[in-house]
Amino acid sequence: MTKIIALTNQKGGVGKTTTAVNLAASLAALDRRVLLVDLDPQGHATMGSGIDKHELDGSVLDVLMGDKRATEVILDCPQAGYALLPGNGDLTAAEVDLLDRDEGRERCLLEAVRELAAEYDVVLIDCPPSLNMLTVNALTAADGLLIPLQCEFYALEGLSALLDTVEQIKDSVNPNLEILGIVRTMFDSRNSLTRDISKQLRDYFGDTLLKTTIPRNVRVAEAPSHGLPVTKYARFSRGSQAHRVLAKELIRRLSL
Repeated sequence: MTKIIALTNQKGGVGKTTTAVNLAASLAALDRRVLLVDLDPQGHATMGSGIDKHELDGSVLDVLMGDKRATEVILDCPQAGYALLPGNGDLTAAEVDLLDRDEGRERCLLEAVRELAAEYDVVLIDCPPSLNMLTVNALTAADGLLIPLQCEFYALEGLSALLDTVEQIKDSVNPNLEILGIVRTMFDSRNSLTRDISKQLRDYFGDTLLKTTIPRNVRVAEAPSHGLPVTKYARFSRGSQAHRVLAKELIRRLSL
């Protein structure tokens, strides 16, 4: 059965898109059929997958608006190893259009992804770093959340707001939504604040805090400019190895 996972955090700059792209590539390398959905108007997941966001014939916007089926828009990313439902700046228009709908506006992505259920083992949704109708669509469609989190004070504050949002979504449109895991990104174990926040997260969330951490790594930062996941750009780097370990942990945890 397809597992739909939204990668989200209302705070920007926590490595959300980086995690989405590299996790997609790592799962694909472990023989899972993966679809990555770029639901962020910045289009960084699209660019990081080797696709020019400015040259798209169709995007996830067309799917949300009902102008095209997802199968008409999905692109193959052979270098990365997964399929992509691309996004770009046109998605900013979706926010207004979705808000203008009288009903069903939070279910547009769910309806689009539902028809793909038999084609993929995992669907990863890269969400925008804000709570808007795009994020609500992702949370409505998802079975669960993977939350990338940088170990700093403001990230914890953003996490608290996200948890409130999750409860609202569960109460209204998706009662089965759950937090599948919290992954610590840009991790530096030498930093005392990092260690302190890790302890707080472990005490509060228990096993929901994933064991795998993603370290700060220059190769991870360089990879998007080459249109590649770090697992393809620098496969033996610390960042690449960490994402492969993360994929294996999720496979075990979620029986993917």
